[in-house]
Amino acid sequence: MLAVAEHEQLLVTAARAGSPDAWDALFQRYQLPLYAYVFELLRTEQTALDVVQETFINAARHLGSLRDDDRFGSWLFSIAHRKCVDRWRKSGRKEPLEPEVAEALSADESDPSELLIRREQEAELMKLIEQLPRPQRSVRLLHFVEDFSLEQIVGITGAPLGTVKSRLHYAKRALRKMMENNIA
Repeated sequence: MLAVAEHEQLLVTAARAGSPDAWDALFQRYQLPLYAYVFELLRTEQTALDVVQETFINAARHLGSLRDDDRFGSWLFSIAHRKCVDRWRKSGRKEPLEPEVAEALSADESDPSELLIRREQEAELMKLIEQLPRPQRSVRLLHFVEDFSLEQIVGITGAPLGTVKSRLHYAKRALRKMMENNIA
C-alpha cells in the first residue's frame, strides 16, 4: 500500500499530465483545509470561496512550475496566502469586517455533551485567534490548525524562519495572556 505522501506525488504527476481524476482527488483533499485557512484570515464566506477557487485555478495553470511534487500542499497554501495578502492590500482595511466564527465539527465524537464542550472551547479559541494581528494569526493557523512545519510555513508566507518563529512565539504569548484575562 502506498504511503499518503507517495500517493499524493502520483496524483500531482497525473494532474500535471492532464488527468481530471487526479485534479478531482487533489481538490477533494485540499478544498476544506484550504477554505478553513482562508476563511479564518479573510472572515467572509464568499471572499474565502472566491480565493479558494482562484487558488485552484492558479495552481492548475502553474503546476508545471512546481519543482517538488511532495510539496504540493504547502505550495497550494502559499498561493492562497498570497491571494489573501493581495485582498487585504486592495481593501485597505486593517481588519476584516465580518467577525463570524467557523464551526469546527468533529464527526467522531460519541458523547453529545463532549462534542458540545469541545465545540464551545474551539469557538472560544478561534475568537481569541481572531484578535491576533494578521501575521501572527496566519502562522498560528498554519502551524496548529493545518499542521504545517515551520519550514513549510516559511515557504507559504515567504517570511524568514526567524520571523515565523517570532510570530508564532508572540501569538502563543498573546493567546496565553488573553486566556488568563478571560479567566480572571
